[in-house]
Amino acid sequence: MKKPAPFLVYTVLRLLAFLVPLAILWFFLPIFREFWWLAAIFAALIGMSISMLFLRTPLTDVSARLQERRESRSSGGQADAEAEDRAIDDANESVDDDPRV
Repeated sequence: MKKPAPFLVYTVLRLLAFLVPLAILWFFLPIFREFWWLAAIFAALIGMSISMLFLRTPLTDVSARLQERRESRSSGGQADAEAEDRAIDDANESVDDDPRV
């Protein structure tokens, strides 16, 4: 079975780390129904703490995938640049070897 994309996994876990505390604050503490913005601030702080403590592995997976994609893009561009350099060098060598010049 194919492994799920680390971007999707990390995004869903981060959303859950925010939405679950928000729902708990909103539904179980009546004061936060009136001050919904305060509940959102506390939920954001709780979610950030949860993600820093427990989501280190998914974050590492996302970072590794980003690094792989960046390296694959740069290596493809590097190979293309090397091919162009070889073509220019070959053209210069053929001009140098031409007796008419």
